[in-house]
Amino acid sequence: MTAAPFEWSMRVYWEDTDGGGIVYYANYLKFLERARTEWLRSLGYSQQALATDPGLLFAVVNVNIHYLKPARLDDLLVVTCLPEIESRVVARFVQRIHRGSSTGDLLTEATVQVACIDARTHRLRRLPEFVRSNA
Repeated sequence: MTAAPFEWSMRVYWEDTDGGGIVYYANYLKFLERARTEWLRSLGYSQQALATDPGLLFAVVNVNIHYLKPARLDDLLVVTCLPEIESRVVARFVQRIHRGSSTGDLLTEATVQVACIDARTHRLRRLPEFVRSNA
């Protein structure tokens, strides 16, 4: 049985858009990043605390994104995130952005691979148990 994806809602603001009120393509990466960060928070972890103790960071190593429909100024978006373990050190997040609800218009699909690294040495490090057990 596959776990349900984590969902995070957000509103599109003027600063997210181009002159025509359409979300600028690079901002979708920010939306995806924020949803992964909120997924961590939902598990009781902050990126800042993880960097300090136990001293780990997550670095994006690959992104594949497909833009299907544009998001617009004032849209309510639901960004989903479903983690999958790829190796001892890499997790892949299957992410989608919908308009209105998680069953609304599908706007964007992405897969984001992140590697776990040591905050001090920046060398690869084993994914923590809380990530492995929630994927």
